[in-house]
Amino acid sequence: MSKVYVVNKSSHDFSKAEAFGELVFLSEGPVNRYATNQMHRMFTEVMSESNGYDYIVPCSLNVMNSIACAIFACKHGKLNLLLFKQGEYLERNLLL
Repeated sequence: MSKVYVVNKSSHDFSKAEAFGELVFLSEGPVNRYATNQMHRMFTEVMSESNGYDYIVPCSLNVMNSIACAIFACKHGKLNLLLFKQGEYLERNLLL
């Protein structure tokens, strides 16, 4: 089963993303936008067992999304995104 890596657990309802796999939260609550090394260490650890069939749900701070996507892309050579639009998640895949 694929995993859906949600960049930050917030009050948003992510339940519709569960149709694509098990939800895994990379962070929760407020994060210091300037603590980029800490984000990298935390996200790398959580995504250590990710595979190329998993997804990322971008949400929260842009810098957090950038770091999560960079880790995924470097590790798998591609990027699988779930983008929220009008109450649904759209799958977008990029081969890099």
